[in-house]
Amino acid sequence: MQIKKLPVEFEEALPILKQIRQAGFEAYFVGGCVRDTLLGLPIHDIDIATSAYPEEIKQIFSKTVDTGIEHGTVMVLDHGIGYEITTFRTESGYQDFRRPDKVEFVRSLAEDLKRRDLTINALALAPDGQIIDLFGGLEDLKAKRIKAVGDAKERFFEDALRMMRAVRFASQLDFSIEVNTLQAIQQNAHLLEKIAVERIHVEWIKLLLGKQPKCGLEAFVTTRLFEYCPGFAPHAQALADLSKLELELTTEAQCWGLLGYSFKLNEKQLRKLLKAWKTSNEIIAQAQHILNLLQIYSTGKKDIWACYQAKSEAVSAVAQLATLLAFPAFDAADFMQAYAQLAIKDKSQLAVNGKLLIKEAKLTPGPLLGKILNILEREVVLGEVSNQKEALLTRAKNLR
Repeated sequence: MQIKKLPVEFEEALPILKQIRQAGFEAYFVGGCVRDTLLGLPIHDIDIATSAYPEEIKQIFSKTVDTGIEHGTVMVLDHGIGYEITTFRTESGYQDFRRPDKVEFVRSLAEDLKRRDLTINALALAPDGQIIDLFGGLEDLKAKRIKAVGDAKERFFEDALRMMRAVRFASQLDFSIEVNTLQAIQQNAHLLEKIAVERIHVEWIKLLLGKQPKCGLEAFVTTRLFEYCPGFAPHAQALADLSKLELELTTEAQCWGLLGYSFKLNEKQLRKLLKAWKTSNEIIAQAQHILNLLQIYSTGKKDIWACYQAKSEAVSAVAQLATLLAFPAFDAADFMQAYAQLAIKDKSQLAVNGKLLIKEAKLTPGPLLGKILNILEREVVLGEVSNQKEALLTRAKNLR
């Protein structure tokens, strides 16, 4: 197969490939950028593989950076753009199921491609647009199939994270996982315990934010990968139920808020779970707001103050999730309108501040001043007092 017209990202990088080839070496575009081009998807990174060794690449190009030279990767700088060039290599001895004990540089493209995880990621593209497909990747793309390169068990022993990558790609691409690959994941799911949670975290969120999460979630559950993820083991049924929904999630906080609700966690329990997943404090706070609102509105109640505290992004996330979960008597448009009509969206929008209260309401600095400001904020949000300077000053004086 030959691509007649290369995307602009490849055209811009072609001089790099040609310069390597003019020096007497092989060079190809490889991996995800080739896959995504064939699928008509946006290209995020250009990866180049070559028969030239790192030191040879550094002799060919004047501007390079050793980004991962021990693994054969050198970045070539060209007109302000960095291109990672990686030497063909073989790997062996995966005692920790995530890193090779030995990396050996080779001159063979075939040797390099056969160590890759999935057939759809083991494609190479020559400068003339010719696709090199040694493992049936083109056929698997056409069949919308996720399949390990060679022996699936060996691939997962080399890096157990590849099992998560398989279910993630099923979600992102709306592909099914080939039966032997699926069985190998199920048989070796326990190896996921060997992988750093930060790496699992990345794949998990990409799965949930994918094109068709139910494809990835179903495999995630049936292979029992979930049992080896922090805090997920007791929630098999909740995960199975989620795999039946047509999810269209947009943010990481929304993902975790939905999971907290599905797992029937409270805010404290959700925080503990997300800490185990090495989640940022910002995401944790947003997810807790989403969980809180889901729990309130699932009962048919309303809470304007909780919406105000959650802020716009969380409110939008809840509107989408509550519709997905078919909350009784929930109207997303009314919910969003109620938030939009709040007198203020942030405490900084109050018509008074501490300095003004000290000057004109004759309040003194201290805990009482902070308490009065908090009361004014809440009363303005709830519509109990207007956000007007004089009205707030009068109210503040009455609270002294």
